[in-house]
Amino acid sequence: MAYIMDTNEEERIKGKTVEVGRAHFETETTRFTILDAPGHKSYVPNMISGASQADIGVLVISARKGEFETGFEKGGQTREHVMLAKTLGVTKLLLVVNKMDDHTVNWSKERYDEIESKMTPFLKASGYNVKKDVQFLPISGLMGLNMKTRVDKSLCPWWNGPCLFEALDRIEITPRDPNGPFRMPIIDKFKDMGTVVMGKVESGSVREGDSLLVMPNKAQVKVLAIYCDDNRVRHAGPGENLRIRLSGIEEEDILSGFVLSSVAKPVAAVTEFIAQLQILELLDNAIFTAGYKAVLHIHAVVEECEIVELLHQIDLKTKKPMKKKVLFVKNGAIVVCRIQVNNSICTEKFADFAQLGRFTLRTEGKTVAVGKVTELPTVSSSA
Repeated sequence: MAYIMDTNEEERIKGKTVEVGRAHFETETTRFTILDAPGHKSYVPNMISGASQADIGVLVISARKGEFETGFEKGGQTREHVMLAKTLGVTKLLLVVNKMDDHTVNWSKERYDEIESKMTPFLKASGYNVKKDVQFLPISGLMGLNMKTRVDKSLCPWWNGPCLFEALDRIEITPRDPNGPFRMPIIDKFKDMGTVVMGKVESGSVREGDSLLVMPNKAQVKVLAIYCDDNRVRHAGPGENLRIRLSGIEEEDILSGFVLSSVAKPVAAVTEFIAQLQILELLDNAIFTAGYKAVLHIHAVVEECEIVELLHQIDLKTKKPMKKKVLFVKNGAIVVCRIQVNNSICTEKFADFAQLGRFTLRTEGKTVAVGKVTELPTVSSSA
């Protein structure tokens, strides 16, 4: 299946998904957009941009002997993906145990149970409520089994649960506000009879003819046309993946991470903010202190940043700030700090717009911390 989604030559030659593939499918009740994010560790930034738009994560795990173990070991990709998915706001997870048809597995209940029992504590530790928000199910992608219809009892007598499409249909996601201020982080742009931007509406609604702002550069634009799944539509609400044709701005004046936003209540554009960070795993011997530099990934923004000041550490037991002044922290700590970026970026407080206020910090290709924006500077100081 991945081969079909991997549309560029580089991906087919390497046999790996590099970019975030998009496709659409429908069940009887729901329209889905697939964001096929890369699994390979060199392409984690692309995975972040895919996952940051997702409502549901489908984590595909191989049941083949040795393959599950490789992905799950310390430093394996399965672990990093679960952590990132949680940080990026993917609240619901389907854990799909694939390759159940493999000759080393033969739809073995023991193998399936072993994977579930190894993954469960780790999912809990990553912050998922396993009973409520995670569902495991066995499939064979290659054979198309237990995907659209339930797997035959003659093959897999022990499975009484749903197939993949049923499980997807049953998931309830948190509704977004169609009447909130319009917010659409731009993940891509191109020229096509004008300037076209792509992204997912995180709040509010948009209609043909609307006047909007492209932030942070405050460019006033007009909506000429809206496309959803290749169909032209008059208006669209939150949660939709759209392409919008704009007038009033050149394609080269837009960067991914800019946000299409309402004129009345534009998104905040800042060069510094205060955030609560959880340190995951610093590079060997690194300590996390003022002056620490990393790459910030927040919705579609990728910017170099610097930690300017550690304000206080949070006690992991009481969840309250510690009184002692903090100069540095180590792995596992939760700390509130001030972060600075060179260029103005669009963000919101996590409490107001979770999708625009959560981020990851990466150094040398590794995720070192995850965090959420808690305070933005008041307008006067950043003007």
